[in-house]
Amino acid sequence: MVGALIYIFEFSIALGVCLAVYRLLLSKLTFFSWSRFYLLLSVFFSASLPLIPFPTFFSIPNLVEYSLPEFVTGGGSIDSGIQDYFSISNLILIGYLTGVLVVFIRYFKEWIAIYGLIKKGRKIYQEEFKLIIHPSSRPSSFFSYILLPDFLENDPLFDQVLLHEKMHVKLKHSWDLVFMNIAKGIFWFNPLIYLFENYLREVHEYQADQGVTRKFSVKGYASLLLEILKIGTESQMASGFEGSQTKKRIMMLAKGHSNPKFKWRFLVGVPVISVLLLFFSCEHDLDESFSSQVQQVIREEGVQLNELPPPQPPFKAQPVSDEVFDIVENQPKPPGGTMESWNSYLNENLVYPERARRLGVEGTVILVFVIYEDGSVHDVEVLRGIGGGADEEAVRVVSASPNWEPGKQRGRVVKTRMRLPIRFKL
Repeated sequence: MVGALIYIFEFSIALGVCLAVYRLLLSKLTFFSWSRFYLLLSVFFSASLPLIPFPTFFSIPNLVEYSLPEFVTGGGSIDSGIQDYFSISNLILIGYLTGVLVVFIRYFKEWIAIYGLIKKGRKIYQEEFKLIIHPSSRPSSFFSYILLPDFLENDPLFDQVLLHEKMHVKLKHSWDLVFMNIAKGIFWFNPLIYLFENYLREVHEYQADQGVTRKFSVKGYASLLLEILKIGTESQMASGFEGSQTKKRIMMLAKGHSNPKFKWRFLVGVPVISVLLLFFSCEHDLDESFSSQVQQVIREEGVQLNELPPPQPPFKAQPVSDEVFDIVENQPKPPGGTMESWNSYLNENLVYPERARRLGVEGTVILVFVIYEDGSVHDVEVLRGIGGGADEEAVRVVSASPNWEPGKQRGRVVKTRMRLPIRFKL
């Protein structure tokens, strides 16, 4: 659940940044093919970026304290299992999947309606285009099909409408809408995805208008845009001769072509992508570098994670020192002298916090603490937490631990820093 929320957060950040770049720098330009590519790539990039494993760009200070084997706590009774089923995380998941189902059912119904018109309409074939004439249709295109309410030969206005829809077919705009509708189905809860779709549909209309004005006058075509009326309701799956964007389209026609020198603005995406890569690499590498660097240091020192050295003979306490050692010749031993006894202690005393269980919080809490010369546990701190009360519970149990057998360096009893991962798993 936490991982899904992190993904949604990172996806939203990337999508928002890409949208801001388009809105501020690119939306007024007439390089429509470039804008179309930018919008589609931005959605794909934003959805993929949080899933990509990154190399480490920044090194984190080495954590060289002893790392105890991970302890896993969780599970529960049948009653608690029933409660978990109705936990907030499960309810959120059910709500999300319900939204996905509703969105795709809506798209499926629209496809059925379009194919119904195609089946019932009168068919006229013009080159690679398939004209479907039906009174219930509005001027729109759907892959290679062009849906029209009527067919008027030798009518200049109709010819412009028809050419507009042919441009949608030639430029394969229906595939863009399929991609965007899939993205909307997955991220239906995110308002930014709907803004991207609106901008993409605008670019589609600009491209089609541009194709028409290569053959017909801009002034005459602008007059047609003012007169055009929408027939029926808009479809999410079809490219239509839209009236809702008339003002913007007329302004874009009147604007003329942008100066080619402004194409440099699209290069702004390069530093934006670099910054996002840097941001996400720090997020992903933070967790991984903890364990990898610790294990590397421990291997270099010849210390085994799952084995403790044999019991040492009785020793005489040495004078107390403020120095804390990260690596010692004889590492501390937990109460009872074995890892089994330590795990038994944790198992008997750790309690999965009710708030964490109710919220569906899972993950690994990493603690660091110091074993003093007398074997007592001090300075328990959370190196990485998961919330929901799990951090406090881990600190409580470790702080209340019975005395350990302290570590020794060159025969002298010393303070030793330890590291303990405790995994809370439902």
